[in-house]
This record gives sequence, structure tokens and C-alpha cells, in this order.
Amino acid sequence: MKKSVKILWRVAFGILALFVLLILLVNFRVIGNMPSMEELENPRAALASEVIADDGTILGKYYQVDRSSSDYNEISKNVINALIATEETRFYQNSGIDAKGTMAIPFYLLIGKKRGSSTITQQLALNLQADNLGKQRATNPLSRAFQKLQEWIIAVKLERNFTKQEILTLYLNTVAFGDNVYGIENGARTFFSKDAGHLSIEEAAILVGMLKGNTLYNPRRNPQMALARRNTVIDNMVDANFITSAEAAAAKSKPIVLHYNKIDHNKGLAPYFREVLRDEVKTWCKNHNKADGTPYNLYRDGLKIYTTINPRMQLYAEEAVARHLQTLQKYLSSQHDVKSGSVWKKWPQYLDKYTKESDRYKAMKDDEASDEEITKAFNTPTKMKVFAWKSFSEPDLNEMDTVMTPLDSIKYMRAVLQAGFMAMDPESGEVKAWVGGPDFRYFKNDHVAKTRRQVGSTFKPFLYCFAIMNGMSPSTMLPNEPITIGNWTLTRNSEGSVGGSISMAGALARSLNLVSAYLIKQIGAKAFADFAQNKIGFTSKIEPYPSIALGVSEISLYEMLQAYTMFPARGINTKPIYITRIEDRYGNILETFAPVKREVISEKESYTMVKMMEGVLQPGGTGARMRGTYKMQGEMAGKTGTTNDNTDGWFIGYTPKLLAGAWVGCENNFIHFATTGIGQGANTGLPIWAYFMQKVYADNTLKVSAADKFPIPANMTDETYSNFDTNVKPGAEAEDIGNGSESDYNSGAGVEDMYAPADTKPAPPETTKPKDEKPVAPKPKDDNKGIPATPPKAVYPPKRDS
Repeated sequence: MKKSVKILWRVAFGILALFVLLILLVNFRVIGNMPSMEELENPRAALASEVIADDGTILGKYYQVDRSSSDYNEISKNVINALIATEETRFYQNSGIDAKGTMAIPFYLLIGKKRGSSTITQQLALNLQADNLGKQRATNPLSRAFQKLQEWIIAVKLERNFTKQEILTLYLNTVAFGDNVYGIENGARTFFSKDAGHLSIEEAAILVGMLKGNTLYNPRRNPQMALARRNTVIDNMVDANFITSAEAAAAKSKPIVLHYNKIDHNKGLAPYFREVLRDEVKTWCKNHNKADGTPYNLYRDGLKIYTTINPRMQLYAEEAVARHLQTLQKYLSSQHDVKSGSVWKKWPQYLDKYTKESDRYKAMKDDEASDEEITKAFNTPTKMKVFAWKSFSEPDLNEMDTVMTPLDSIKYMRAVLQAGFMAMDPESGEVKAWVGGPDFRYFKNDHVAKTRRQVGSTFKPFLYCFAIMNGMSPSTMLPNEPITIGNWTLTRNSEGSVGGSISMAGALARSLNLVSAYLIKQIGAKAFADFAQNKIGFTSKIEPYPSIALGVSEISLYEMLQAYTMFPARGINTKPIYITRIEDRYGNILETFAPVKREVISEKESYTMVKMMEGVLQPGGTGARMRGTYKMQGEMAGKTGTTNDNTDGWFIGYTPKLLAGAWVGCENNFIHFATTGIGQGANTGLPIWAYFMQKVYADNTLKVSAADKFPIPANMTDETYSNFDTNVKPGAEAEDIGNGSESDYNSGAGVEDMYAPADTKPAPPETTKPKDEKPVAPKPKDDNKGIPATPPKAVYPPKRDS
């Protein structure tokens, strides 16, 4: 044998030996980052975590890639046939690598044609590498060659460890369908709003056709190209004898009909709730580890988060909020100080703050624009899209294209009314509906749990309850007279009334500030604050000032509803819950959640408060329009609330089975309604509650009825709760401004004196405080000095003849 031939053979065997050695080194993970055998046997494709409502509806997903998973028997046979016919007709004959196709590649390259040789199993190998190791298809030729070698090894291992059905299932669960949608189940739901098991021939062909180019053949973006590609896939199915020519002709004659429904975190039901939930579950993931010792990943581990949200109630709540805000916004927008922008004259520092927080400002700063250039830009009319109410039932329509200066757009958007609404079962604590604002696309602040505002007269029921616990009764007659506590004097109620006496039930129904001030003086601010903080369990600070009787404390709607549970739930305070359980991707329960309950007041005291708060909604009460204007029937109770200058409007109400509350206001305290007639809680918060309950009562599937009754405690006699009236004459509803207005006080003590002793200088009103600023409450010189903490002497009406 010639020396040259020997050298050639040696080189050939050397190359072969090096190739075998390379395969061994890759196989045993000495070089490269190939997935381990354990990872291949238990492939962990990144799965989106799902938020599931109480009826099984998927409310939304958390994902980096939007993926879902299916079993083989949950996938339509049409999809399997279309895939094999188009991607690899010899799938059932090969062992993971198509030797014939691979050997043919050089010949195709020589004639200038491109030919793919990757089998379905090899494509799955690439997908699994990307999922497990974060890899994508390499672009560098040498890197791609090494990656191809890994694919071959993985493909062989997959074929040895999985059945053909399992490989097909894994492949279809990992492929991309464009629009950041992964997995056949998610593709079917996104493009056709159906599950993968019910895809028709033409629908299956659309999805399989997209695998060749999920942007190029996306039926939403390129319908003509998608149609041509679909028909090619159908022809392939005929050639592979999966369908007949007649079936193909019928399928090809149909147009593409999409029912596109991609779940977007900005859209869909309960976006504010889902964002609050996201933060809570992320914290849960950090504190809980998987079997391998690593923390759960909300975006990759396919968690199933089962919640208490009822989709029907959620829809009714969102519509109720939108319906009423759309009406209220017209009044606020037409108000002179808002329309002209003069409301900002006293608050230029906030306008400057919001300008600097805007994306436009930051982008210009990054581009090293000068302050003069930025100022000019913010005062130059520009085309833009802004939020605008157009429909309360079609939220996607609520925006408009307009031309305004960026500075005016800030003023415009800050003057959009905000709202928070939550509904829950007061006994179980299950949250049924959660609306954190008008539109999550434009306004990210959640006004249910994350915003604290002054609560006004909605705080008064706790004061009256404490009075009941200290020996008073609904029939106790109380003075409706001017009163002085410390350095400030309250001369009249918010609607101007003063003088005489009234039963405690009547005073609560009309929300009389003079009577509330009398009660706090008799009971003691310190004792009442201790009751609210330590017995009821408010986490927000309740300062021991007399003014807490009128609701100056800043508390979230979520926390107020928790406190209110003690009234309809027979004295039991129940913490709201919105997660029932969390499961892993395989359905294993990782944790269950139960409500936290504790007794706060007696059943008798709670029922007494229910009966008193029913008076709020009766003729003469501050919420009389509930029965009049909105024609609400059945047993229900509640409380309105309005803060100074109509800044915050509240209503919290309940029926025997449902507790709900609404807050309405602007982000900035200095933007508010000019008149109490429009800005009071009875006109802002109450109608949202009424609209919601009207829909709930009309929906028999919810099993909440106007016929429901508050259960009477067994140890309660008729005389103790029903032998009294509110002492309020029927007529127009009373106005309710919980914190009072300047006319409520004598000339020597203004509104600010309600918040602190006279010698403490109050801070000016402002918007929601910046995160780096912590409000400092003024400290009184002496905690309620001279105010008795013992139960007051009260005048009881003579006993009526039975």
C-alpha cells in the first residue's frame, strides 16, 4: 500500500476517532452543556403559570413565553396527521435521525438548493435545549455544527426513552406559534378560542403551517400567505393518505376564520387583581422550593393558582365602575378649574414632578437634551393617544387619538377619576370581584389594597359600635348641639343643621358630625383608637385624636372591608382571601389557603349595628337613593362617606351574603368636585354598588337574592333591636361630609384643627405621597386631656306600650 494511501486512511480513522471521542465527551457532558438524562426523562419546558377563577376560567397568565401543555389524547388527530405529513413522513420509521435526509444534504447544496434534514425528534431536541438551557439556534457555523451534534445525541436518547406518541406530544407542547404563544393548546386557544382536541382539518393545517415561519404565515398578520400555506399542508395530508381528496377540497374551500383571543396582562378580566396577585405569588415562590432545592419560578414552572374571583361578579363590577365613572367624569371635566387648568396654579411642584417622571422626559434626558429643549417639547402640540371614556361595556374602545401638548396631557390624565371596588363573601372571606381603577392600560395604581385615603363617615359605624358595647342602645337620645373638644369647636353639621336631640340610630342614618363628636368626647379618643387598632385589627395607624370620629384616618378599601365583615358575619372579623390553593404543573397541591377569623364583637352587637345601618338606606338617611333612585329591594345596610372638599367619596354596603365597597376620587387630593351634591359618597361610591348589586340580583346562578335575610341571634329579643326608630323624618337624603367643611367650625378654628391640636401646624393637602416621603402625624400635647373615658349618661325614651 502506498504511503500516501496509508496517510489518508490514518487521517480518515483519526478524524473518525476524534468524532467518536467528541460524541462521547458531549454525551457524558464533559464538554458542552447538554441536558442531563434526568432532565431529558423529565423535560421541563417553560410553562406559563395560570390564574384560575372559582369556576375554572383562566383569568390570565404569568409568563416569559406564553406556553401551555397537553396530553396526547387531548390533541386533535388532525394536528398529528398534519404535522407528520408536513414535517416528516418517515417519523414512525426512523430512530431520531433521518440518515437518508442527512446524507442528501451535500448533494442539494451542490445544486444550490436548501434542504432541511432535522427530524421531529431533532427539532424537539433543539426546543428542549432552549427550554432547559436558555439556548436558541446558533448563527455561527461552527457553533451550529456543535449544536447539531448535540441534537443528534439528544434525539437518539429521546427515541430510546420515549414512545413516538410521547415525542409528538412533547414537540407540540414546545413549538412556537408566533405572538409569543407556545404549545398547541395555547395556539388553539389563542387563534381559534377552542381547545386543541377540537381543531378541524383546516384549523390544524393553519397551526402546523405556521411552524415553517410563525411570523410569515401568521393568519392574523398575513392572511393570504397563511391561506396558501394552509392549503399546502392540506395537500400534504392527502399525499400521506391521512384524508381524502374530497375532505381536502371541503377544507380548502373554507376561508380562514379566526377567533383571536390572546391573554394580555393589560386586558381581560381583573387586571388589577392579577397584578396584586403577581406580587404575592412571587413572594410565595421565593419562600418555597422545588424537589431540586431551587425556588419556584412564577414565569417558567407552570403553577396553577386557584382564586376565589367569580368571573360573572368581576364582569358586573368592572361594568358598574366604568358605567358610573363615565358619567361622573363629564361633570368633573366640565368644572371650570379642571377645564381651564387653573387647579394646578397652586401646585406647580407636582406638575414638575410628573413631568420628570414621564417616559418622554427620561428619553430626552438620555439623549442629552437641554432643559430648554425639553421645556419646548413639553409645550409643543403633539399627536398622541390618551384614555377617554367611550364605552363602559367595551373597554378597548376607551381611548382617543388627539393633539395636545405633553404638559396638557399630564394635566388631562391626572384629572381622570379613579375608583376602587371590591366585593367579598363576609363569612368565608372569599373575594369575588376586584376593580383597582378605570383602565389598567393607562392607570397602574391599584385603589383596592395599595391606596390609602381618608375614609370619612364610613368610619363612624365602628364608633357607634363601640358606644353600643359601652352601654348605649339605638334608642339612646344624644344631643345634636355645638361641641368643643380641646382647641376646636364644631358648631353645625355638614348640611347646616344644629340643635335638639336625636336617637343614636337616627344620628348614624343622617351621619351627623355633631353627634359623632359628642360620642368621641364621652367615650374617649384613646379608648376608641385602641378598640379600632387592637380589637378590630386595623393595620393602618389610628391616631388617638378626637377627629378620628369623623374619619380622618387614611385606610385602604381592602382593610375597610375586612373591618366591616364583623357586621354581616355575626361579630366575626374575617380576613379577605383570594387564593384557595396553588398546584404545580402536574396537579400536585403545593399549598392551600384558609380564611383567618376571630371574634371581635358579640353576635347581638353585630345584629344591632346591622339594623342601625339599614337606616342609612332608608328615607332621610344619607344613602336613601339606594331605595329611591336605584329601586333596590331586600335587606341591606351600609354607610356613605365623604371627606373634606369632596376629595374622597365612599360607600360600603352589605347584604346577608355579600359585602362590597367603592371609593371614588382623583390621584391628587387637590383635584375634586366643587359641589357636595355631586362629590359626596352617596353620588360617587353608592351608585357603583347599586349597579353591581342590580346585576348580581338578576343573575340566578350566583345565588344571591333580595330575599336573603340577616339571621336574628337566638338570644336577641324583638324589643332590643326593633322597638326603636331612626327619629328621622322621611324626605330628601341628608348630605354626608364626614370630616366636615370649613363652615362646620367657628371662626377661630378651621378645618385643619380637626386633624390636630390647634398649636400643631398641619401639612398642606397633597397627592398620594411620594414613596420616599413618610407622612408624620402631629403629636398632641396631651392625649384627650379632660375627656372622660367612661360610658356617658344617656337619656332613654320612655318605654312604649306593646
